[in-house]
Amino acid sequence: MDLLARREHSSGELRAKLRAKGFDDEESVDLQLGRLRDEGLLSDERFAESFVHARRLRGQGPSRIAAELRERAVSAALIEAYVDPRDGVWTEAAREARRKRFGPEAPAEFAERARQARFLRYRGFTEDQIKVALGGDDP
Repeated sequence: MDLLARREHSSGELRAKLRAKGFDDEESVDLQLGRLRDEGLLSDERFAESFVHARRLRGQGPSRIAAELRERAVSAALIEAYVDPRDGVWTEAAREARRKRFGPEAPAEFAERARQARFLRYRGFTEDQIKVALGGDDP
């Protein structure tokens, strides 16, 4: 309960933390996680939704967010449901991340375009999103 009081956790993430604290009995851990789910205290859907929202506000892109969700043992179906790289919201997030870091003007020189593209790629945006954010045509 103490872990859940601080922030949302995925089932896999909470399972790993319980194992690290010495809870080795797999049946007992599964039983407790099931009880938390039944009481509405643990929800992978709620975790995925809040995680994606928070990361998008921090300027991260869909590729990076999906990778972080996989690290937290979120199911592929939930990742697919909450992180759709084709959604237009990601293109706007890429534009905003570029504007926030580099200012409102699109880069004119190749070296600067490459530097900003590397930044956006590291943040987890797709090539199409990066192209639009750098002042290219809408996909």
